[in-house]
Amino acid sequence: MNQSTIATECPKCGGKELGQGKHNGYAAMHPDNKLSFGSDVVYIICTECGFIIESYVKKPEKFKGTL
Repeated sequence: MNQSTIATECPKCGGKELGQGKHNGYAAMHPDNKLSFGSDVVYIICTECGFIIESYVKKPEKFKGTL
C-alpha cells in the first residue's frame, strides 16, 4: 500500500474511535485465476456506527499476475 492514507474519522457519523477486524479462513480473498490459499481481508471500522471505512488484503503479493 504505497499511497495509503490513515483514517482518523468516520465519514458517515464523524466518530473518532476506529477499530480493526479481519475476515480469514474460508472468508479469505482468493486470486481469480490461480490456485492460492489467498489472503486475509482486513477492515478499518468505526466503533460507533459500524461503518467499514477501509478494507484491504493483508498479502497483496498473492494477486500479482492475475490480470
